[in-house]
Amino acid sequence: MYSHAPPGYLCPFCAIVAGEEADYCYTKQADVVLRTEHVTGFISSHWWPRNPGHVILVPNAHHDNIYERPVELGASLFEASRCIALAIKAAYGCDGISTRQHNEPAGNQDVWHFHLHVFPRYADDGLYIRTAERFLTTPTLRLPHAEKLKSALDRADLGG
Repeated sequence: MYSHAPPGYLCPFCAIVAGEEADYCYTKQADVVLRTEHVTGFISSHWWPRNPGHVILVPNAHHDNIYERPVELGASLFEASRCIALAIKAAYGCDGISTRQHNEPAGNQDVWHFHLHVFPRYADDGLYIRTAERFLTTPTLRLPHAEKLKSALDRADLGG
């Protein structure tokens, strides 16, 4: 329903969930910070200038968007977002947390697998007005953030 994936689409998020290091995927397995029965979380490959190290949460089963996401996955996704939010607060010392989720091209979705962003927020960071400044990071830049979040999840016993 309302799928915009092109024919033959190779889903990068499915590759991450499967534990693959795929050429068509910017994310590496070292970016993964959370794996549960239903959800995987990883450091995003694209960052906003003042919000480094945000996490993307995906259901382990492929669902293109919110319209296809089964109701029963909602609780798992939002529990994972709570765990990641607490880990981000502990690891980064940020002032707050924002979540957002996009559907279809007009809604700014660009990967055809349901996903939820969890952002560290700082006073006057301008997250929502700086989207045009989003940039592709490197695995080397992401690794310290992944390590901090994994450590925070382990210390808090939140399922990391």
